[in-house]
Amino acid sequence: MKFYPQERVALFIDGANLYSAARSLGFEIDYRRLLETFRKEAHLVRAFYYTALVEDQEYSPLRPLIDWLDYNGFTMVTKPAKEYTDAMGRRKVKGNMDIELAIDVMEMAPHLDHVVLFSGDGDFRRLVEAIQRKGLRVSIVSTTKTQPPMVADELRRQADVFIELQDLSSKIMREHSSREASRAGLQATLRTGQSHVASTTSSPAQAMDVFDEIDTADPRKHLR
Repeated sequence: MKFYPQERVALFIDGANLYSAARSLGFEIDYRRLLETFRKEAHLVRAFYYTALVEDQEYSPLRPLIDWLDYNGFTMVTKPAKEYTDAMGRRKVKGNMDIELAIDVMEMAPHLDHVVLFSGDGDFRRLVEAIQRKGLRVSIVSTTKTQPPMVADELRRQADVFIELQDLSSKIMREHSSREASRAGLQATLRTGQSHVASTTSSPAQAMDVFDEIDTADPRKHLR
């Protein structure tokens, strides 16, 4: 990673896109370690996390993760996901946070020197170009190690720096020793219906299958 110690940095995390990329590479994100990694590299101003929620459910399995992130240094941006039935009669839920993310990047730009975008979506190329014209550097975090790659070629070309997610894995992945404890904590939370995950937890289990239910825009749609 290429950072200057005094530059002001913000992270913008497309939650579903990052989840899909990490899962394709065979690991899970430890968000506490992720924050620590970037705090060591530069002056981290803020870390945004974007995800859609199925609001009509009595209790969303994403809620423990969202609450943990909210209590542990992340700025959460959520909105209701849209439910629909596909041609096969299967229930699908779709949520796209591109507009929310783009607006926040533009609003934060005057207060930053460097934007780190966790997404491979080619739709963000124009956003990256726009904030570069304001004098900011932009790093894209995604992966080319999957088939097909999870990052659009035009987005990677536009970025000042491309950070391969697999190269970051040793610094931000959840260790297996903490994984079972995190799962146990999440299961207990789900059983009791509590929405607050204590900030003392090492890191929440990621409600690992919930993004399979939330049919967000395919991270590789830009390649088709």
